[in-house]
Amino acid sequence: MKTIINTNFVKFLAIAIISMVTFSVTAQEEEESKFSLSGSVDAYYRTTTKDGGEATTATFTSFANQTGFALGMANLIGTYDMGDTGVVLDLVFGPRGTEATFNNDVLNGIINQAYVYWNVSEGTTLTMGRFNTFLGYEVIAPQANFNYSVSYLFSNGPFSHLGLKADFTVSDDISLMLAVMNPWDTNDISATGEYSLGGQLGFYGQFLNLYYDSGKSGGLGFEIDYTGGFDLTEDFFFGINAAYNDNSETGTGFYGAAIYPQFTMSDSFAVGLRGEYMTFTDDAVDDDSPVLGLTLTGSFTKDNLIIKPEIRLDSWGNDIEPYNDGDGAFTSNQSSFLIAAIYSF
Repeated sequence: MKTIINTNFVKFLAIAIISMVTFSVTAQEEEESKFSLSGSVDAYYRTTTKDGGEATTATFTSFANQTGFALGMANLIGTYDMGDTGVVLDLVFGPRGTEATFNNDVLNGIINQAYVYWNVSEGTTLTMGRFNTFLGYEVIAPQANFNYSVSYLFSNGPFSHLGLKADFTVSDDISLMLAVMNPWDTNDISATGEYSLGGQLGFYGQFLNLYYDSGKSGGLGFEIDYTGGFDLTEDFFFGINAAYNDNSETGTGFYGAAIYPQFTMSDSFAVGLRGEYMTFTDDAVDDDSPVLGLTLTGSFTKDNLIIKPEIRLDSWGNDIEPYNDGDGAFTSNQSSFLIAAIYSF
């Protein structure tokens, strides 16, 4: 994970904040203005049962892998909505934002999303630009996830796409999305001259997602993904995510599933478990690489502040030992604890 600090970054950050604040004040003075500003800031403390100085204390999932005190990201989202048309600019600053954008955008990975949209009709919306992925149960913004750390399924799928998508509302409970995009998480097609295709079918709160690129030059290949969940009671929600990926170009892929039982105990506190089992495949090796991840998270809310204490256990099978213990020996298991603070506005 790279953190880049330069004068251009600082200048852009200052200009972006000043521009958004100025725009917001001006917008409030105009009765017909449709501008809104939202965002979040998050930080965390993390420790493991292994040596905190070892790089292998990482979970091999994205984000929240540092030990000790660490920053997540600052997020600013500006939206200008005229009803039928609008624009969204989503800026991220900090390690989580840099990792989420692969540091491959202009201005050192600051732009998470930047797109324009047109509500062609009551049930049809066209979106063009960079937008976060439609695949998977989890998202980049930490306040929108129940668990603070993220899953293996989310970490190994796409984070964002650059292209054109069309969303269709068939009824109150059925939706359809079709998209043509550059290959995953890239800005251009110069490496392959090819595009990727995406689709989503929504049916009563359950979503079937499809993605395809050729797999060339680091592409993802084919992925099918199911995301959904059920309110079993007023206080108990059971979320589900399952995915299968195959890249015929590289001979690699993965498959797995995760469950998300979440119980609301009061207006300000909830507890949830993520149980995930995922297997990485590679035609070049004989054995697959399975991993089990168990994450127990509490969520305490006070006004706009969310405090999330979290215990996570990761265990690899087939004699895979990716971690170092406190004595420097290799081990297949790791346990970690973190506590995160997220403020959204």
